[in-house]
Amino acid sequence: MSKAEPASASTNPRSQPRSVIVVGAGLVGLGCAWRLGLRGHQVQLIDAGTSPDQPNGSQAALGVLMARVFHRSSGCSWRLRQHSLDLWSSWRQELAARDLPIAWRQGLLLLAANAADQERQRLLISDPRRQSLGLELWDRSRLESLSPDLPSGALGGLHSRNDGQLDPGQALEAIGKDAARLGITPLHGIATAVEKRGAGWRVSLKGGGHCEAAWVVLAAGLGLAELLASLGQELALEPVLGQALELERHDAAAPASAAGWSWPGVIHWQGANLIPRPDLPGGQCFWLGATLEPGQRADASTLEALRSLNGTAPAWLQQARERRRWQGLRPRPIARPAPVLEAIAPGVLLASGHYRNGVLLTPATAAWVVEQIEANTTYA
Repeated sequence: MSKAEPASASTNPRSQPRSVIVVGAGLVGLGCAWRLGLRGHQVQLIDAGTSPDQPNGSQAALGVLMARVFHRSSGCSWRLRQHSLDLWSSWRQELAARDLPIAWRQGLLLLAANAADQERQRLLISDPRRQSLGLELWDRSRLESLSPDLPSGALGGLHSRNDGQLDPGQALEAIGKDAARLGITPLHGIATAVEKRGAGWRVSLKGGGHCEAAWVVLAAGLGLAELLASLGQELALEPVLGQALELERHDAAAPASAAGWSWPGVIHWQGANLIPRPDLPGGQCFWLGATLEPGQRADASTLEALRSLNGTAPAWLQQARERRRWQGLRPRPIARPAPVLEAIAPGVLLASGHYRNGVLLTPATAAWVVEQIEANTTYA
């Protein structure tokens, strides 16, 4: 199947309500269920839950939305990112209107560590397709005016005023509450098989029980193998573990209020993200993450390298105190690009393998799912 193109953001159903089972209650699956519910479809959401040794991608996410500074300027991945970032703006407005706000930090500064980084950033900003996207090159003197100090070695940066970061936990909570308002409550269980039943589909659950519907959306991550095998399909996914930290400033120069952060949003430095969280208790908290570790076992030395930014951490960061740490697994498709959005059988959609961009691409994925279901008049 060809990779999905961005779907429209239409708001009125084109046909009668459909019955839909969504397997997977991370942010992608929950987002799909919510948007389907808003459009009047009958949705059953199956949540396998998580365990300490098998945390999901939504738990690992930092919520950085990196679309405008994406390294490509064309193709499906580019268009999907731009469309999804725009949709997040409307999603946040919808939820805020229902008194379900999601914390949003505007702006992202992509730092350059060497001349090659600077040249890539110059090429990006000179692309005519990016002229209206709110990008600006910053020189070293402008970086030096920021407080607190940035990592040592930064030569310059590319600032995007439209990219940024939202709180994944708040997003899950807000969307979950609004989904519950629509009558969508997760059914806790592990889906083991998808089988054709008459004009629709049956999803069997571990330990007995099943759900039936006209459509099935497979939005789970690393637990998809058994379900796909029941359909005669397969998708090779590998787990990539990410560790992250919440830290709090305790250096002598730390101001007493959140006004001490003059950063223009998220700081991205050599693969790591530094995210101010003055909205958290104390006003001097920030998130640091995330590692990229093959497999499912966390490595202490990798987390330590992140903590020190591989030896480039400024003094205030070195002196910061750890408040908490967390980790999760991101599903990365093997030998194919992420994400995987495909119709794998009449009435069965696969929406998985988002890797590091599950949060960013949730709205575009949900729009694609809605479009596929509503555009098809055969599987009612």
